[in-house]
Amino acid sequence: MLRTQVVLAALWGLMAVAAGAFGAHAAPDPQAKAWLQTGAHYQLTHALAVFACLAVQRAYAGAPAAGVAAWLFLAGGLLFAGSLYLMAATGARALGAVTPIGGLLLLAGWATLAWAAFAGSRSAG
Repeated sequence: MLRTQVVLAALWGLMAVAAGAFGAHAAPDPQAKAWLQTGAHYQLTHALAVFACLAVQRAYAGAPAAGVAAWLFLAGGLLFAGSLYLMAATGARALGAVTPIGGLLLLAGWATLAWAAFAGSRSAG
C-alpha cells in the first residue's frame, strides 16, 4: 500500500508539472490557462503532502491515520485538479461542480494528517 501511495504521488507531481507547463506555454485560452495553473499548483502541493504523510507514518508509531490522509490527498487531488484539467481541455464548465468535492477531500486530508501526528506516539527511531 505504501509503495502505491509513493508511486501515485510521484505521478501526481509529474502530471502537475506537465499541466503547469502546458498552461504556461501552450494553452491559448486565458481561462484554460488559469485552470491548468490552479490545478497544477494544488496537485503538486498535495503530491508533496502525500510524502509528508509517509514521514508522519515513519516518525509516529501507530499513526495509521496518516495513510488515510495520503489517500484523501490523492483522491482530492484527482477530483480537484482533474476537474480543472478537464474543464481546460473541453470547456465543459459543468465539471466545476466536482472541484469543491476534491477541495473538501483535501481539507479532510489535512485534518486527518494533523490528527495522525497529534494522536500517534513518537517512535523510538
